[in-house]
Amino acid sequence: MLAAGVASRFGSSKQLAELDGVALVRRATHTATESCNSRSVLVVGHDWNAVYDACEPLSGFLIVNNRHDMGIGSSISLAVRSIRHVARAVIILLADQPLITPEHVAALIDGWSGDRNEIVATTYADTLGAPALFPGDCFDDLVALAADNGAQALFGDSRFRVQSIPFEDAAIDIDTPEDLTSLSRNARS
Repeated sequence: MLAAGVASRFGSSKQLAELDGVALVRRATHTATESCNSRSVLVVGHDWNAVYDACEPLSGFLIVNNRHDMGIGSSISLAVRSIRHVARAVIILLADQPLITPEHVAALIDGWSGDRNEIVATTYADTLGAPALFPGDCFDDLVALAADNGAQALFGDSRFRVQSIPFEDAAIDIDTPEDLTSLSRNARS
Protein backbone atom coordinates (compact mmCIF):
# COMPACT_ATOMS: atom_id res chain seq x y z
CA MET A 1 0.00 0.00 0.00
CA LEU A 2 1.63 3.23 -1.16
CA ALA A 3 0.78 6.28 0.98
CA ALA A 4 4.03 8.24 1.12
CA GLY A 5 3.56 11.14 -1.28
CA VAL A 6 3.42 14.84 -0.56
CA ALA A 7 0.18 15.28 -2.57
CA SER A 8 1.11 18.74 -3.80
CA ARG A 9 -1.99 19.00 -6.04
CA PHE A 10 -4.21 18.18 -3.08
CA GLY A 11 -2.69 20.92 -0.91
CA SER A 12 -2.43 18.77 2.23
CA SER A 13 -1.91 15.12 3.17
CA LYS A 14 -4.56 13.54 0.97
CA GLN A 15 -3.92 10.20 2.64
CA LEU A 16 -5.67 11.73 5.68
CA ALA A 17 -8.57 13.21 3.73
CA GLU A 18 -11.84 11.53 4.59
CA LEU A 19 -14.48 9.94 2.43
CA ASP A 20 -17.64 9.13 4.36
CA GLY A 21 -15.77 9.80 7.61
CA VAL A 22 -12.90 7.39 6.89
CA ALA A 23 -9.38 8.50 5.94
CA LEU A 24 -8.32 7.41 2.45
CA VAL A 25 -5.29 5.61 3.87
CA ARG A 26 -7.44 3.72 6.37
CA ARG A 27 -9.75 2.58 3.55
CA ALA A 28 -6.75 1.38 1.57
CA THR A 29 -5.12 -0.47 4.46
CA HIS A 30 -8.45 -2.13 5.22
CA THR A 31 -8.59 -3.33 1.61
CA ALA A 32 -5.00 -4.60 1.79
CA THR A 33 -5.57 -6.33 5.11
CA GLU A 34 -8.81 -7.96 3.97
CA SER A 35 -6.96 -9.37 0.98
CA CYS A 36 -3.49 -10.09 2.31
CA ASN A 37 -3.96 -10.28 6.08
CA SER A 38 -0.83 -9.52 8.08
CA ARG A 39 1.29 -9.75 4.92
CA SER A 40 0.26 -6.23 3.96
CA VAL A 41 2.85 -3.47 3.93
CA LEU A 42 2.09 0.23 4.30
CA VAL A 43 4.71 2.59 2.86
CA VAL A 44 4.49 6.07 4.40
CA GLY A 45 6.65 9.15 4.08
CA HIS A 46 5.18 12.63 4.12
CA ASP A 47 3.45 13.31 7.46
CA TRP A 48 4.10 9.67 8.26
CA ASN A 49 3.20 9.81 11.97
CA ALA A 50 -0.29 11.11 11.25
CA VAL A 51 -0.75 8.71 8.33
CA TYR A 52 0.28 5.77 10.51
CA ASP A 53 -2.00 6.95 13.35
CA ALA A 54 -4.95 7.02 10.93
CA CYS A 55 -4.40 3.30 10.28
CA GLU A 56 -4.02 2.02 13.81
CA PRO A 57 -4.25 -0.73 14.66
CA LEU A 58 -2.18 -1.81 11.67
CA SER A 59 -2.10 -5.58 11.27
CA GLY A 60 0.65 -5.60 8.64
CA PHE A 61 4.03 -3.97 8.36
CA LEU A 62 5.05 -0.32 8.22
CA ILE A 63 7.88 1.09 6.10
CA VAL A 64 8.91 4.73 6.33
CA ASN A 65 10.29 6.11 3.08
CA ASN A 66 12.58 8.97 4.06
CA ARG A 67 13.04 9.73 0.35
CA HIS A 68 9.33 10.00 -0.45
CA ASP A 69 9.90 13.40 -2.04
CA MET A 70 11.77 11.59 -4.84
CA GLY A 71 8.52 10.10 -6.15
CA ILE A 72 6.48 6.91 -6.34
CA GLY A 73 9.34 4.81 -7.70
CA SER A 74 11.28 5.32 -4.48
CA SER A 75 8.39 3.90 -2.45
CA ILE A 76 7.93 0.91 -4.76
CA SER A 77 11.67 0.21 -4.72
CA LEU A 78 11.87 0.39 -0.93
CA ALA A 79 8.84 -1.86 -0.45
CA VAL A 80 10.06 -4.52 -2.87
CA ARG A 81 13.58 -4.49 -1.39
CA SER A 82 12.00 -5.05 2.02
CA ILE A 83 9.87 -8.05 1.06
CA ARG A 84 11.58 -9.69 -1.91
CA HIS A 85 13.22 -12.39 0.19
CA VAL A 86 9.86 -13.65 1.51
CA ALA A 87 7.43 -12.95 -1.35
CA ARG A 88 6.61 -14.65 -4.63
CA ALA A 89 4.72 -11.58 -5.83
CA VAL A 90 3.76 -8.10 -4.71
CA ILE A 91 0.49 -6.23 -5.23
CA ILE A 92 0.82 -2.48 -5.56
CA LEU A 93 -2.15 -0.59 -4.17
CA LEU A 94 -2.49 3.20 -4.05
CA ALA A 95 -4.06 5.06 -1.15
CA ASP A 96 -5.73 7.55 -3.50
CA GLN A 97 -7.96 4.95 -5.21
CA PRO A 98 -10.74 4.77 -2.60
CA LEU A 99 -13.12 2.52 -4.52
CA ILE A 100 -10.79 -0.46 -4.76
CA THR A 101 -12.40 -3.39 -2.99
CA PRO A 102 -10.96 -6.43 -1.25
CA GLU A 103 -12.88 -8.51 -3.80
CA HIS A 104 -11.01 -6.86 -6.66
CA VAL A 105 -7.64 -7.47 -4.99
CA ALA A 106 -8.71 -11.10 -4.46
CA ALA A 107 -9.55 -11.28 -8.19
CA LEU A 108 -6.01 -10.11 -9.02
CA ILE A 109 -4.59 -12.83 -6.78
CA ASP A 110 -6.94 -15.48 -8.18
CA GLY A 111 -6.14 -14.36 -11.72
CA TRP A 112 -2.43 -14.99 -11.26
CA SER A 113 -1.27 -18.35 -12.58
CA GLY A 114 1.75 -18.36 -10.25
CA ASP A 115 4.16 -17.86 -13.15
CA ARG A 116 7.14 -15.69 -12.27
CA ASN A 117 6.73 -13.70 -15.49
CA GLU A 118 2.97 -13.03 -15.38
CA ILE A 119 1.76 -9.60 -14.26
CA VAL A 120 -1.90 -9.20 -13.33
CA ALA A 121 -3.06 -5.60 -13.75
CA THR A 122 -6.31 -3.74 -13.40
CA THR A 123 -7.87 -2.46 -16.60
CA TYR A 124 -10.05 0.65 -16.57
CA ALA A 125 -10.71 3.61 -18.86
CA ASP A 126 -8.86 1.83 -21.70
CA THR A 127 -5.64 1.54 -19.69
CA LEU A 128 -3.73 -0.87 -17.48
CA GLY A 129 -2.82 0.27 -14.01
CA ALA A 130 -2.92 -0.20 -10.28
CA PRO A 131 -3.73 -2.15 -8.38
CA ALA A 132 -1.45 -4.66 -10.02
CA LEU A 133 0.29 -7.88 -9.05
CA PHE A 134 3.96 -8.16 -10.01
CA PRO A 135 5.66 -11.57 -9.76
CA GLY A 136 9.18 -12.30 -8.58
CA ASP A 137 10.75 -11.90 -12.02
CA CYS A 138 9.76 -8.21 -11.85
CA PHE A 139 11.44 -7.56 -8.51
CA ASP A 140 14.82 -6.44 -9.91
CA ASP A 141 13.06 -3.98 -12.22
CA LEU A 142 10.87 -2.68 -9.40
CA VAL A 143 13.85 -2.19 -7.09
CA ALA A 144 15.67 -0.30 -9.87
CA LEU A 145 12.80 2.10 -10.65
CA ALA A 146 13.74 5.71 -11.15
CA ALA A 147 12.44 7.64 -8.19
CA ASP A 148 9.72 9.49 -10.09
CA ASN A 149 8.55 6.57 -12.26
CA GLY A 150 5.96 3.99 -11.39
CA ALA A 151 5.84 0.40 -12.57
CA GLN A 152 3.64 0.89 -15.66
CA ALA A 153 6.55 0.46 -18.08
CA LEU A 154 6.64 -3.23 -17.13
CA PHE A 155 3.18 -3.73 -18.68
CA GLY A 156 4.72 -3.26 -22.13
CA ASP A 157 7.93 -5.19 -21.46
CA SER A 158 8.13 -8.26 -23.71
CA ARG A 159 9.69 -10.32 -20.91
CA PHE A 160 6.35 -10.34 -19.12
CA ARG A 161 2.90 -11.63 -19.96
CA VAL A 162 0.13 -9.35 -18.72
CA GLN A 163 -3.23 -10.64 -17.56
CA SER A 164 -5.89 -7.96 -17.04
CA ILE A 165 -8.82 -7.85 -14.65
CA PRO A 166 -11.43 -5.16 -15.41
CA PHE A 167 -12.49 -2.80 -12.64
CA GLU A 168 -13.78 0.57 -13.86
CA ASP A 169 -13.92 2.10 -10.37
CA ALA A 170 -10.10 2.03 -10.34
CA ALA A 171 -10.24 5.01 -12.69
CA ILE A 172 -11.37 7.11 -9.75
CA ASP A 173 -8.39 8.50 -7.94
CA ILE A 174 -8.14 11.49 -5.69
CA ASP A 175 -5.66 14.14 -6.80
CA THR A 176 -7.42 17.31 -5.70
CA PRO A 177 -9.96 18.33 -3.04
CA GLU A 178 -12.44 18.76 -5.89
CA ASP A 179 -12.01 15.09 -6.82
CA LEU A 180 -12.93 14.11 -3.27
CA THR A 181 -15.89 16.50 -3.17
CA SER A 182 -17.17 15.18 -6.50
CA LEU A 183 -16.85 11.56 -5.36
CA SER A 184 -18.63 12.34 -2.07
CA ARG A 185 -21.41 14.13 -3.92
CA ASN A 186 -21.85 11.27 -6.41
CA ALA A 187 -21.89 8.69 -3.61
CA ARG A 188 -24.79 10.53 -1.96
CA SER A 189 -26.81 10.78 -5.19
